[in-house]
Amino acid sequence: MGLPYKRFLGYEKGEDSLPKIVEAEAKTVRLIYRLFLEGKTPSGIASHLTRRAMPTPSGKQKWQPSTVKSILTNEKYKGDAVLQKTFTVDFLTKKMKANEGEVPQYYVENSHPAIIEPDVFDIVQIEMQRRKERDGHHSGAGCFSSKIVCGECGNFYGSKVWHSTSKYRRTIWQCNHKFKGSDNCGTPHLDETTLKQLFLDLFNQLINSKDEILENCKSIKQMLTDTTALDAEAEELQRELEIVAELISHCVDENARIGLDQAEYQQRYNGLAERYERAKARLEKIEELQQARRAKREQLDSFLTTLLRQDTLLTGFDEALWNAVIDKVVVSATDDIQFAFKDGTVIKA
Repeated sequence: MGLPYKRFLGYEKGEDSLPKIVEAEAKTVRLIYRLFLEGKTPSGIASHLTRRAMPTPSGKQKWQPSTVKSILTNEKYKGDAVLQKTFTVDFLTKKMKANEGEVPQYYVENSHPAIIEPDVFDIVQIEMQRRKERDGHHSGAGCFSSKIVCGECGNFYGSKVWHSTSKYRRTIWQCNHKFKGSDNCGTPHLDETTLKQLFLDLFNQLINSKDEILENCKSIKQMLTDTTALDAEAEELQRELEIVAELISHCVDENARIGLDQAEYQQRYNGLAERYERAKARLEKIEELQQARRAKREQLDSFLTTLLRQDTLLTGFDEALWNAVIDKVVVSATDDIQFAFKDGTVIKA
């Protein structure tokens, strides 16, 4: 399998001509995935890596969001490979072209050592899709971006700097649609100091009742993330697909051998094809549900690990902790602000 190793972070060509992990570079790849799951965007991750002077795949100092996104979406990092993404259109000039269906593509699982666990890779793809569908916008510029929701209209809060040129400068957050259209939202703005203090107070409440929360979280984890029934249905659907594919093949062969009545043949073939497509569509839905539950399990495990690690009350705001435990904050009024934690706990500030 040929890889452009000079532009591919984390791997080099091994003695067997297969990709071999370069651990020093693999650490950067793992950091990119971790930062994304903590809430940062490709743009925010690129800025973070540039500030830390971590070299890009081509050895440069400045990272581009497109480079980060390509690393987050490349299946090779979970040990798989799609063959013939490009193909040669002119063997004399060696001109290459992106494969848009002109030649077959092949997906090979476990073709080489993985830098990213397959489940983690799949969770990142789910999170990417979730952000895309979430009002078409996700900002990772700050830890409060895409976390604070207006309880009146459902839109996100955005940041705004007040008194930017004076000593009274401060950053506040307000509904992005507060002054758009004729129906202005009545939800209040919040300043960052208030948000941070509210989080400190509420998280310390969790610490005080940690044992109870851990017990509750473990009990709901099984209920929310169990895939036993889905796995059984997926196996049954896979068998159904194999059976129907065999029936279709037999039908086509029989028609080729003895020349069936074409009206009857077409009706029989169409019925089998429809049966195959129904099973295929259901299997795809089951696989989506399986991935979603695996993502939820990962989220709950991360929450449990974070809570177990915290033995003392917080004395200052911790951005990494905020990203690890907070799902969203819903602001309805000054005295009605609800913090939703990733284990499902909702606390009114």
